[in-house]
Amino acid sequence: MDIQFVGLESAQVRATRAAGRDVYGLLVERQVSGGDGYPCRHCLSETPHGEEYLILAWRPFERLNAYTETGPIFLCANDCDAAAPSRDVPAILCSPSYLVRGYTDDERILYGTGQVVETSDIAAYAKDLLNNQKVAFVDVRSASNNCFQCRVHRA
Repeated sequence: MDIQFVGLESAQVRATRAAGRDVYGLLVERQVSGGDGYPCRHCLSETPHGEEYLILAWRPFERLNAYTETGPIFLCANDCDAAAPSRDVPAILCSPSYLVRGYTDDERILYGTGQVVETSDIAAYAKDLLNNQKVAFVDVRSASNNCFQCRVHRA
């Protein structure tokens, strides 16, 4: 089975930029990138040095339930192209490890799937999870701050 890593959907990102508010209704924060460390969850690239980026609370789920996680993310402040779905781990995943876990169709964590995984093993672990028909998608989050990074689907 093939997998694909995907960033946030363009329509959601455009709506958030236009509204200037996050999922809590708070104003998004604007900062200027000093270099690496501000990965956009839409283009899955670092915000270029000297360019503005947004800091906001994000909830990558359509429904609310007890497992609906919210966390901080960065987005390029200006329009950027959506990352093309790819079987390769995005370059923004450059920490030693990440929290990787599977979710069901109703956006609930499938117990027993969440693990802190070395970056080099993310694709293999995501593929293993997606071999389970109970897993609808896999999220990759920061192992230290729980920030949403990207999602993994069956290709």
